[in-house]
Amino acid sequence: METSLPVAERPRRPEWMKVRAPSKDGRFFDVQKLLHGLSLNTICEEAKCPNISECWGRGTATFQILGDTCTRACRYCYVHSGRPDAPPDALEPLRVAQAAAQMELKHVVVTSVDRDDVADRGAAHYAATIRAIKSKLPAATIEVLTPDFLGVEEEALATVIGARPEVFNHNIETVRRLHRQMRGGKADYDRALWLLQRAKEIADYDVLTKSGIIVGLGETNDEVVQTLRDLRAHGVDVVTIGQYLQPSPQHTAIDRWVHPDEFRWLREQGEALGFGSVFSGPLVRSSYRADEQQHAAATGRGAVAY
Repeated sequence: METSLPVAERPRRPEWMKVRAPSKDGRFFDVQKLLHGLSLNTICEEAKCPNISECWGRGTATFQILGDTCTRACRYCYVHSGRPDAPPDALEPLRVAQAAAQMELKHVVVTSVDRDDVADRGAAHYAATIRAIKSKLPAATIEVLTPDFLGVEEEALATVIGARPEVFNHNIETVRRLHRQMRGGKADYDRALWLLQRAKEIADYDVLTKSGIIVGLGETNDEVVQTLRDLRAHGVDVVTIGQYLQPSPQHTAIDRWVHPDEFRWLREQGEALGFGSVFSGPLVRSSYRADEQQHAAATGRGAVAY
């Protein structure tokens, strides 16, 4: 079993990875009060996202549906894992839509924990959430960041895509060599690629497909570029690349801090491969400025570095 490096041996956090504390001048605390008041989870809090101050301060958030307990235990993810003690909350989609409407969101991002304990892996809950948001905010675009729907992939995709989200996202997370080690025995690199391709194949409209990669887990830049090639070969339109942050001493240790110049280089590689949008930078996360990612791909603005 891998153990984390002692504190003295861990790479020191460089200046480019430092973020500011929440500001009372923005909308941070308004968003916090609304979400907590509606008993909603966000990946911003559950995964200890470094951009929470910026995003909530802008009045945006990424909703996490299907509860707060994930049936997987990825070695890089802070989201609580275990056996969920309740079925999906049937009223949660309505509360998400209510919050999105009160926040006046123009692009709504919804993700979830894995629910291997639910027969359809939560697909119907995703569809209900999409429909509820469209009812409240018919002009908004919707992005879903889904799990792999292990064992019911085809049926689950038909259910989710049937609700017509504008963006379908499933994160590849890491390179082929490290995929099973970091994501656990149930995850499969090729199945993730298939899911992204199949989502586009079964859609009867122009859905954008998207995926994300985290670096600093022990991969090489050549392996990251190969992953970009694999994603593009499976029709993926939008890709994000960001720095891994060790959320606790029990999680995989950071292998290295990737320099901003390397992120720019990776962005250029992705741009050359023909992605509609590449967001690459130390603090980039899959849902970071997701509205800008979607707009960049839709308008052909292309690659962006942060």
